[in-house]
Amino acid sequence: MEPLRLRAILARTPGLLARHVFACLADGAVLGGSLPSDLLTRLLSCVLPDRGRAWLIRPDERLIDSDLRWIHANAGVILGCTDADFPPHLVRWPAAPAALYVSGPTATLRAAPLALVGARQVTPAGFETARGFAAELTRGGLSIAAGMEEGVDTAAHEGVLAAGGTPIGLCVCGLDRVRAARTAGLVTRIRHEATLISLFAPGTPPRRHHFPMRSRLLGALSRGVLVVEGASGSGTPCSVEQARVLQRPVFAIPGSIRDPAARGCNQLIRAGASLVTQPGEILQELGFTDTNQPIRGHSTVRSMPATRPSPLDNKYEMLLDAAGFEPVDIDVLVLRTGWSGHEVASMLLLLELQGRIAPQPGGRYCRLS
Repeated sequence: MEPLRLRAILARTPGLLARHVFACLADGAVLGGSLPSDLLTRLLSCVLPDRGRAWLIRPDERLIDSDLRWIHANAGVILGCTDADFPPHLVRWPAAPAALYVSGPTATLRAAPLALVGARQVTPAGFETARGFAAELTRGGLSIAAGMEEGVDTAAHEGVLAAGGTPIGLCVCGLDRVRAARTAGLVTRIRHEATLISLFAPGTPPRRHHFPMRSRLLGALSRGVLVVEGASGSGTPCSVEQARVLQRPVFAIPGSIRDPAARGCNQLIRAGASLVTQPGEILQELGFTDTNQPIRGHSTVRSMPATRPSPLDNKYEMLLDAAGFEPVDIDVLVLRTGWSGHEVASMLLLLELQGRIAPQPGGRYCRLS
């Protein structure tokens, strides 16, 4: 049987895992080995899930043909678990799939990435932190993997691209689908510059149970997990738990005890995650060159060409000091500074235009730099 068709059948087989494939290869196949042409016969002689066995006995050739047409038309790849580019850390996972659908360069997957996870409803400061860490870690030699949702996922991919790296994105649907309209622009760009991975065949829409599957896969294929503003409603807990089960490091960026967005990371640190404040700390722990330099901010707000008016420089700095690095509303700033609400609002507007502060829901503001 043609190798690509064989991989397409394996990828579609319900419940088929990498360990099933390795178990029936008498030669103890390793990464980089080829799949024998009689693999399907060998698999049917092994213990398999009932649905998987039924599929292998009579695969839907129409679906396989459809998958192969999409693969050929879009320069896609189906990676089998014995292929050289199959993620090496993933093979050690007991629940590793027998095959993955991939779009983009597959050589990127040979070096295990760091997973960057966190909230979809990320604060402006959290977005900048995730973006900055992703960029600096990329420059330090790490590859970065993340989901394809809004918030921290988007920040991670933007940071990698800004540093000239190749993002790795994990999808909850077929590679021909775009998960969220608001990230469509990013998806369009990374289709040409990134590696996209999916457990799901082309044409598969996102479904609720796909999200935890994707999150566990992210934790399993990575050398560790970095959490920025982790939230209970996101896939963060699944990725973190998978990393812990596989004894891989978990890093978390701390925040103010008064900031609800920081609660998840602070709890992770209390439970044993490594507290990190600079990318160099992660690079050092993972054995990369220590470039322990402060991250450079990348504002989401376009800066005005003019600088702040010099007579007011000190006063603006005083307002920023009063704001601190946690969400705050105008009434609190008025109380802290003793200035009028009109004056504070006017100064906040200019600081927002200069990218030093960003508005948040509920009429609050968050300092960015």
